[in-house]
Amino acid sequence: MGAVLTQNTAWTNAAAALARLREAGVRVPADVMVLSHRRLAGLVRSSGYFNQKAKKLKAIAVLFSRPGALTPAGAPSREALLSHWGIGPETADSILLYAFHLPVFVVDAYTRRILSRIGLIGSGAAYEHIQAMFHDSLERNTALYNEYHALIVHHAKQHCRVRPECTTCPVKPCRHRDRGGDPARPAGAPRS
Repeated sequence: MGAVLTQNTAWTNAAAALARLREAGVRVPADVMVLSHRRLAGLVRSSGYFNQKAKKLKAIAVLFSRPGALTPAGAPSREALLSHWGIGPETADSILLYAFHLPVFVVDAYTRRILSRIGLIGSGAAYEHIQAMFHDSLERNTALYNEYHALIVHHAKQHCRVRPECTTCPVKPCRHRDRGGDPARPAGAPRS
């Protein structure tokens, strides 16, 4: 549920929705399926886009309600996840990595921001291209991918924010810092 609820919102908002779901006794797909859309939307309101997310949770509950679906052996394929409405690459990969402990690297906005600022990707880099960089460079290991992603998220929250804290950032080189922290000034352009 967290992989859906965190779409287009901060994790704190998704966590608040998850807490409300737990308080209401909603823990497994069958619990989601018996709730009315209105009740479910109300419980996940803090995650934003609550009507859409309630629909997505209902759809994904059907996928995970079959016997054995919540075990590693019952893990759906990435393609099966992507075939469901409301599940894109990041959500599918989050489910596979965090719920089923499969070695799939999750590419999120933090990953894109950091890699773009240090010059490893362009602004339009495809999800699969970015993911392949990690899959090709790191051992295919669930714990490693989980830790690496957690470190990226931590760095982005501490330093590489939308409005970055370049003065305390340990990462060099960085195109953003190299142009004086001004995203409007091209790299290498003289400072005023």
